[in-house]
Amino acid sequence: LVPQQGRLVITSELGGVSPVVVVPGPWTEADLAFQAENVATMKTHNGGFNCIAGQVLVLPEAWEQAGAMERAVRDALAGVPPRTAYYPGAADRTAALASAYAGSETLPSGITFVPDVPADGPADEPAFTTETFGAGLAVTRLPGDTPEAFLDAAVEFCNTRTAGTLGMSILIHPKTIEAMGSGFEDAVARLRYGTIGINAWSGVGFLIAQAAWGAFPGHDRTDIQSGTGVVHNALLFGQPQKTVVRAPFAPFPRNLLAGEIHAAPRPPWFVTNETAETTSMRLTRFAASPSVLKLPGIFASALRG
Repeated sequence: LVPQQGRLVITSELGGVSPVVVVPGPWTEADLAFQAENVATMKTHNGGFNCIAGQVLVLPEAWEQAGAMERAVRDALAGVPPRTAYYPGAADRTAALASAYAGSETLPSGITFVPDVPADGPADEPAFTTETFGAGLAVTRLPGDTPEAFLDAAVEFCNTRTAGTLGMSILIHPKTIEAMGSGFEDAVARLRYGTIGINAWSGVGFLIAQAAWGAFPGHDRTDIQSGTGVVHNALLFGQPQKTVVRAPFAPFPRNLLAGEIHAAPRPPWFVTNETAETTSMRLTRFAASPSVLKLPGIFASALRG
């Protein structure tokens, strides 16, 4: 409840079906593997019980590496240690997703993987309209002979076919962004989501206090979608529309081959990061009692992840 001009306004944050759009480009096998870990993190962080856990992987059907990317994501999900389905009703929702598609597969990690969901299916396609809120990921493919054409189709698909407007992610090579020029920014501007992650999980936006967090504006109680109003927003923007979070496409030092200049290792929140616990503990101790003497240990742990 938020006081507003003498009256109480009810705000809310709800989930949705969070798409992950993969834009075609000059990806290497290492790029495929790293971004597959990124997708696996979006799906399995907190056991999949996040309001912006990735649920639909959107691939370009004309991209020669689409099959390799799908296999990389499947393998990354299969290799994740099983998570306990602790949230009420999770097992039933995952089972419902699996039963809706004959080609679904239960991976060793317990995750339901659903390939080949037609993008032009019925309006009530379960994978696109029902938030699983658990261990389920679907894959669909869209047409487009160029990155521009595919991204246009992806924007339309995400805006009109998937439920909710809280968060989504775009995975794209920096050279493709450069080649698209203003066309890429235009596509991001047209997406109706409260947080958009560029080579990042949209959940990272939740961790940034300055960023506004909430659904794309415009919903009301008759069509609430992912809610109304925002939280965080430490800069106190009056009418924020969306937050856009950008992250490196590749970790250091491989980022140099992709034309990026940074020193960021594999993110500590990746489920594949082997030193995440140690790095997080050292960062917490540094935050509680800052000292330059603690920095070498933080860097050493982070770079080994």
